[in-house]
Amino acid sequence: MSEIKQILKKAENSVEINTEEALTLLKLTGKDFTALQQVSDRICYEKKDNLVTFVVNRNINFTNVCYQGCKFCSFSVSNKNKESFLKTQDEIREDIIEAKKVGCTEVCIQGGINPELSFDYYLEILKNVKDIDSNMHTHAFSPQEVFHMAKIYETSVQNVLKDLKKAGLDSMPGTAAEILVDKIRRIICPNKITTSQWIDVIKSAHNLGIPTTSTMMYGHIEDLHDRIEHLEVLRNLQKETSGFTEFVPLPFVKEKPMLSTLTEFPLKPSFGMADLKLFCVARIFFNNYIENIQCSWVKLGPKFAQVSLNYGVNDFSGTLMEENISKSAGAEFGEYLSPEEIIEIIKAAGKRPAQRDTLYKILKIH
Repeated sequence: MSEIKQILKKAENSVEINTEEALTLLKLTGKDFTALQQVSDRICYEKKDNLVTFVVNRNINFTNVCYQGCKFCSFSVSNKNKESFLKTQDEIREDIIEAKKVGCTEVCIQGGINPELSFDYYLEILKNVKDIDSNMHTHAFSPQEVFHMAKIYETSVQNVLKDLKKAGLDSMPGTAAEILVDKIRRIICPNKITTSQWIDVIKSAHNLGIPTTSTMMYGHIEDLHDRIEHLEVLRNLQKETSGFTEFVPLPFVKEKPMLSTLTEFPLKPSFGMADLKLFCVARIFFNNYIENIQCSWVKLGPKFAQVSLNYGVNDFSGTLMEENISKSAGAEFGEYLSPEEIIEIIKAAGKRPAQRDTLYKILKIH
């Protein structure tokens, strides 16, 4: 039996594959890729009963003012930029009211690392959500934002998370991860939290009963080894805490960011087949640990996101309504998909569409 067949046989039998085996799968081609697709799709089919889920949610990006200077980001600007914005609490309340009116079950709240904001500003956002709709799930604030809050509040990450949870935080996006390999982070986001600091925030959240997503931004200057190292960090964390609700692979949008112009660190872009291989490998690598693999239709485009549903992906993300971060980097696929459009996309992929809440409780099967 070939090495590839042996690895895939392990996966089919729910035996954990190691990092070297995962790397081997990321490199395969031809008929072996077809076998990888079939195994990952079958695992997903059996685990999820052919359901593909989505959430009716609204993004709220409350400020684009940020001093981090990440080389992959085209969203953030200085407070002197004429395009800078900072939403007032009244404007945020209007966004929440709009989300409630259209039937959202979740608001996803993130913004730039704005030095002008006090900790009370963040707490007030959470309180506004619960004042307007106590049942609305508040999915808010990246590990970078939480780390920043701890600095301005001059306290520990744990204390910040306790106060956020008390004010109404239900779960957190596991963004700001990019690639959890410090040699890469020092180039693409030198002012951002380190891998160990990211892990500390996530672990603290999970230990306090605050679930998070997990993400990876790929297709820039990292190599396949870096991708696998990142996946291993996530899997080890999940083994310890069981706090990740899903894994979201995020392809780098290269049209506008500074990172695309760095000649000393040329891009290693990821194109369609490499994307699909990564989704399949993620399904197999996380098989016993992270239940849900989500596609980003904003970054992939609805058509390619639909294709991914037969490559180990079982979640189509959300309706979003407001999406500024990918758009500012050059993503061209819009800010909103209606539930009706998402349902048709999922059906056309041969899957059963289901609306879920943030924590993957099925609300309605279509």
